[in-house]
Amino acid sequence: MQTSTIFRGRPAAYNRFLLLVAGLGGLLYGIDIGIIAGALPYLEATSGLNAGQISFVVAAVLLGTVISTLFAGLLADRMGRKRLMILSGVLFAVSIPIIALSRGYEVLILGRLCQGISAGLIGVVVPLYLAECLAPQERGKGTAMFQWLLTLGIVAAAGVGMYYSLRVEEVAKMGNPQLLFAFKDHAWRSIFWVSLLPGVLFVLGSFGVAESPRWLFRRGQVQRALEALSRSRSPEQARVELEEMERNQAVEKIKTAGKRVAESLLKRKYVLPFLLACAILALNQATGINSIIGYNTAILIQSGLSDVLAHWGYIIFTVVQALGTVVGMLLVDRKGRKFLLSVGTAGMVVTLLTAFFLFRRNEQHRLDVRQAVQTMVDGQEALTLRFTSALERQWLTAAGHVNLAGEPATLTVIYSYGDFSAVTPAVLSNHPLSTPVQLSRSSCVPANRVLAFFSNPLGNLEQAQTAPLRILHALITPLPSRENGWLVAISLFVFAAFYAMGPGICVWLALSELMPTRIRSNGMSIALLLNEAVATFIAAIFLPTVGRYGYATMFLLFAGCTILYFLTSAFLLPETKGKTLEEIEVHFSGVRAKA
Repeated sequence: MQTSTIFRGRPAAYNRFLLLVAGLGGLLYGIDIGIIAGALPYLEATSGLNAGQISFVVAAVLLGTVISTLFAGLLADRMGRKRLMILSGVLFAVSIPIIALSRGYEVLILGRLCQGISAGLIGVVVPLYLAECLAPQERGKGTAMFQWLLTLGIVAAAGVGMYYSLRVEEVAKMGNPQLLFAFKDHAWRSIFWVSLLPGVLFVLGSFGVAESPRWLFRRGQVQRALEALSRSRSPEQARVELEEMERNQAVEKIKTAGKRVAESLLKRKYVLPFLLACAILALNQATGINSIIGYNTAILIQSGLSDVLAHWGYIIFTVVQALGTVVGMLLVDRKGRKFLLSVGTAGMVVTLLTAFFLFRRNEQHRLDVRQAVQTMVDGQEALTLRFTSALERQWLTAAGHVNLAGEPATLTVIYSYGDFSAVTPAVLSNHPLSTPVQLSRSSCVPANRVLAFFSNPLGNLEQAQTAPLRILHALITPLPSRENGWLVAISLFVFAAFYAMGPGICVWLALSELMPTRIRSNGMSIALLLNEAVATFIAAIFLPTVGRYGYATMFLLFAGCTILYFLTSAFLLPETKGKTLEEIEVHFSGVRAKA
């Protein structure tokens, strides 16, 4: 409250402060997404957790996000936007010491769940708060600031991970296993500790902003709503917007008089923007952005780059995404949302098709040596093999492909026990320290009926627990040249730039601007939940699809979804630049203002 008093009568200064606080929310969201990538190798090496437990540690954030997103709209209406922002920041700040000081699996899961819950709340409440607080000419810039610092959060997480990677490499050179183990344990905990400061700053900043004027107005606190509007606008503009709210409320009361409230929610002014926002949120994830970020290093290695170059490629990818967001921030309130979404999705289609053709020309030469690997199983329940150049040459020569024998290649094995199948990560034949290919029942068959249902609803879990190991495919793919790798990397860099300047910014605006005031908070929760459901589905099918059909197929699928995104943006999305939320609501009601 004291901070709000400091900025009283100074809208420009208050808006900058509000943008900073919202930006810190985006930073926390980005850190939530990116931090585990850098910490995971050292957590795996020192925690003593098995593969299933590690997977759940990674997925716990997603679970927490889904849970909190489901209730974020309801909480935003009950508590208010400001209080929910404070709560989300506190949850994030509390999660850091829980994770960094954890000495057991359960405590680690608790911390990661708190992080996910925080991310889900932030993803709904911050764009919601910005849409309801900022003036129309500032709304695009505010949401862009949220997205920009979100990308900076991912960059920061990648940078911290790279720093500790280099430090671990230095310690490894000392040849002391105990020292290396201790430093790896210190590394993953330190990576989490680094992110505590922005969480604390977000909490402090949230105490200093005013409550949403539209939330106050709907609660009958008209004078406080006017005061909140006046902090970010001129007194004249504040009164004009308040009068618009009063007119809309009066019209709403007349229309709903004597009718059940539930019936009014089926009107065009609610249904059309809700469905459009849901479509945009779903298609935004269907472009493959999260999977391209999450598997960026693996994609670049498979495209022909070395391990080190692939990691640097990921750093460049995140930096390009942050710079692209700056471009979008400068253009969103000048060119408009529709323009940026149309240009951004069109550019993404071109880059995704480029990646498709680059992978396709190489993957068309992949060979299946299933029978050779099945022979190595020979009745065993599990198999561990090291894919070497000699073994590659032996298999390819036996298959009659002498011309490819000895060339660097990768091996991906798809195997099953009964009704359940799994895919191994691709391993290089020319890397002396490559991890052996491991096929085991524990990595393939779900541990319980709940996981079995989500893996294969029709699968027989009891039969799979005793079924023999079967090799479905063992695919050897020639490794492309480094030049091919850089071409793929450049196409992904351009993809990141187009995504950042278009969908990266405008998806949050679509989420908050399109929804009418009456359903905004709950509608945003449902749309964001759909967004996360699509992201989860793509993450679930990504590795199996790539393992069986190759990266080319996955990029072609992403390109097809992005074409639908372009058509939706270009032909169905109205331009909301410079319009108040009430004017946008009138547009969807089908009513035209009288001259």
